[in-house]
Amino acid sequence: MPRRDVLKLAGLAAAAIGLPSCDADPVEPSTSTAPASGGAVPSGSGDTVLVVGAGAAGLAAAREIARAGVPVQVIEGRDRLGGRLWTSDAWPDVPIDLGASWIHGIEGNPITDLAEQAGAALANTSYDSAVAYDASGRQLGRAEERAVARTSDEVFAALAEAQDADADQSVRSAIRSGVGWSGLGAEQRRLVDFVTVGSIETEYAGSADELSAYWFDSDGEFPGADAILPGGYSAVTDLLAAGLPVATGQVVTGISWDDRSVQVTTATGQLTGSKVLVTVPLGVLQAGSIRFTPDLPAGKRAAIAALGSGVLNKVFLRFDEVFWDDVDWIEFIPDGGPPWAEWVSFARPTGQPILLAFAAADLGRRVDTWRDEEAVTSAMTVARRMYGTGVPDPVAWHVTRWGADPLARGSYSFNALGSDPQMRDTLAAPVDGRVFFAGEATERQYFGTVHGAYLSGVRAARQLLTG
Repeated sequence: MPRRDVLKLAGLAAAAIGLPSCDADPVEPSTSTAPASGGAVPSGSGDTVLVVGAGAAGLAAAREIARAGVPVQVIEGRDRLGGRLWTSDAWPDVPIDLGASWIHGIEGNPITDLAEQAGAALANTSYDSAVAYDASGRQLGRAEERAVARTSDEVFAALAEAQDADADQSVRSAIRSGVGWSGLGAEQRRLVDFVTVGSIETEYAGSADELSAYWFDSDGEFPGADAILPGGYSAVTDLLAAGLPVATGQVVTGISWDDRSVQVTTATGQLTGSKVLVTVPLGVLQAGSIRFTPDLPAGKRAAIAALGSGVLNKVFLRFDEVFWDDVDWIEFIPDGGPPWAEWVSFARPTGQPILLAFAAADLGRRVDTWRDEEAVTSAMTVARRMYGTGVPDPVAWHVTRWGADPLARGSYSFNALGSDPQMRDTLAAPVDGRVFFAGEATERQYFGTVHGAYLSGVRAARQLLTG
């Protein structure tokens, strides 16, 4: 069970029995200190390593390659750095991370070290600091909190049993068969769905109908608290990009190679290099946006097709004043409407009255198709359920649409039914000693995280340099 979700439930249960608990819509991109060029593709040279993508994986890899004294050129489709790390400066007084926001597990985490090198402040968020509301808008009492904890135990016991079964099945199928769904009353079903959304779909960004019961939680973690960067993740990407040649606005459409060189084609030209390191998201590979010549090996194509590209969208809501509980996490038990089950208050770390509502999996894909006003109205319906009809409209908002972004095609990867962790190793494997791969989807242990993306870039760079 994912640590950062089980702790929220554990906190509620501990409070109930009196024990101590356990621990886009595109907007204007933020600026960068990295050298960048738009328009024409820079000229390549035969000994240059080409890195496709200026996200955490691409920048980490390029920095490693440059430090080894090898010429490197980063090619980025966006007009900014970071990829799925995106610090918006549309609110000048509050940088907002529209992509990844947290360092998950700050002890021994390489991203913690990078943040310290960049001089970036960290602010921990605590799962002990949480409150939950039922579908009627009433704060849960101790009896209800114990019921949530019991339901969580039952859900994860069902999944543990499914992981010992002879055949894999979807997470939803495993849960429903394990908890005896057909015999449950309406309230019990609501609690099962709440645990499924809050502890699984929001964690892994995949629908419970698509997640593999065998492998959905086969990830690792770093110890310690989780922390956000109040000044934005751009501090980390700027540090990684410092001194690197980055060509922005260059959407890659083709990669070809032979036994002498590689060629990378964009809408405006072609670069030649000695090797290429591809760090685009899994969803972009699945969409076939880049033509590989020759075709990628059959095993790699199968891995690309089988792994899942999940969606976790964010709706940031800014108000004139704080009207909600003085906690970090706010949870809502849905009753059949859009499952806005997980909320985070940014009031403490930013000093501003800002709420974040998560839209995961199926709801996330719906947000991909909604106008800003539709997403805000839907989320505010739940905010008013919890805090009353007198809650004012937000004065500003940010709505992300990562699944609809053609350069992302999703927020991060998950282990889908029909896939297995070995496929991530297959996705990471080099091809012909010329084409290398990195990105969180290639990280078997830390997929779906910034530190996973970073570590994959370091790993791929070292493969490239020694291969």
